[in-house]
Amino acid sequence: MKLFLTILICRLLHFIGKMIGKGSSLPGKIALRLCPDILDRVKLPEYIIAVTGSNGKTSTVEMIAHILTENGKSIAWNKEGSNQIEGVTTLVLANSTLTGKVKCDILLIESDERFARYTFKHITPTHYVITNLYRDQLTRNGHPEWVADAIKESIKDNTELILNADDPLVSLFGEGKNKVIWFGADELDTDTTECTGKYDDGAYCPKCKKFMRYSSRHYADIGHFKCTTCGYERHNTDYTVNSVDLENGTAVINGKYNISLALKSLYNIYNILAAFTVASVVGIDEEKIAENLSDYVMKNGRVVNFTIGNRKGTLLTSKHENSISYDQSVRLAVSDKGGCDVVFIVDAVSRKYFTSDVSWLWDINFDMLKCENVHNIILSGKYCNDLAVRFSYTDIPESRIKIYEDVKKAYDFLNCDRKEHIYVITCFSDKNKFLNLL
Repeated sequence: MKLFLTILICRLLHFIGKMIGKGSSLPGKIALRLCPDILDRVKLPEYIIAVTGSNGKTSTVEMIAHILTENGKSIAWNKEGSNQIEGVTTLVLANSTLTGKVKCDILLIESDERFARYTFKHITPTHYVITNLYRDQLTRNGHPEWVADAIKESIKDNTELILNADDPLVSLFGEGKNKVIWFGADELDTDTTECTGKYDDGAYCPKCKKFMRYSSRHYADIGHFKCTTCGYERHNTDYTVNSVDLENGTAVINGKYNISLALKSLYNIYNILAAFTVASVVGIDEEKIAENLSDYVMKNGRVVNFTIGNRKGTLLTSKHENSISYDQSVRLAVSDKGGCDVVFIVDAVSRKYFTSDVSWLWDINFDMLKCENVHNIILSGKYCNDLAVRFSYTDIPESRIKIYEDVKKAYDFLNCDRKEHIYVITCFSDKNKFLNLL
């Protein structure tokens, strides 16, 4: 009876929440208070796929859901993005019968990396994808190695790990494990041998803390690595990006599957490869997977195409307090050979807590914007002057930098007869402050 009533209350609250546009964490929070072991009582499906990491969780999960649905699988997934234990509890109970059986072939869970140890205390994934670990919200998450320790607690012995072989910190999770599937990229034409970021978290081996060598870097500390002391090195991959042509928007996976890219970003290719790997592992035909992924446009609002007058634009949702996310969005903008204006909006550092910490701005490689492709750089939002101070330490001419605290004034500057593409780079907390003006 307790199980029945808890599920009933959770489903009613979830239904009401959807009707009034509220979040999906509250029903699960109440369910856990009513029955703390509720997740131990429900009957879960054969496949439980979990995805965690610093970046790319939501996009990877959406692509997995798209592929599986297109190929006839019934799935339950937290598309609302509530990825802590309360949101996951809502997901599970909202898709259960009143007797506690989850009604789907596959349960697909996006999990917050820091809190995965709490969620997977009650649920054991059959397959566990770990995308990457970067500096992210340092005031909340500390250093990536601290987050890695938190994730390690969530890994069960009978779970099959699906790991990014090109991330040295993520690869550590595969040490001593028999059930590991590896994904990564071959050496690519766009690779470098030295770190191109403002800092190098790949300088030292995460295993023995001695110097690390890279034969190639895709970006940041993601690449082909080997420790000069203990021999810790990149693992051979089971699923591989063999080549990438970002200019024409194509990538080749496993030597034969050509993927057409809706977003011409190496960063996004890792999300695509992770989704490809998961779908293949659960038995979807790889030709079908490639077809489903080609030209797939994300529905989660992380990338939004827009028009201002006669000008076309793209909004790239990059996490505040996450310099790698910003670096990859900047890289996408500067690769536009047709010329562009680039807008940065930092108006609220975080949706969840207030610190006004802008130290992360100094970790972003804004120097990439000193190129002929970028014509105007617009800094906007409450922290526009903090951005301006950061830009004063680059070699970008001041004449190219415009500062408007009011986002509407930044919009008005862009609304003109010029033809250059517009790239707006901002966070979840700030994107609608621009999009609502369109």
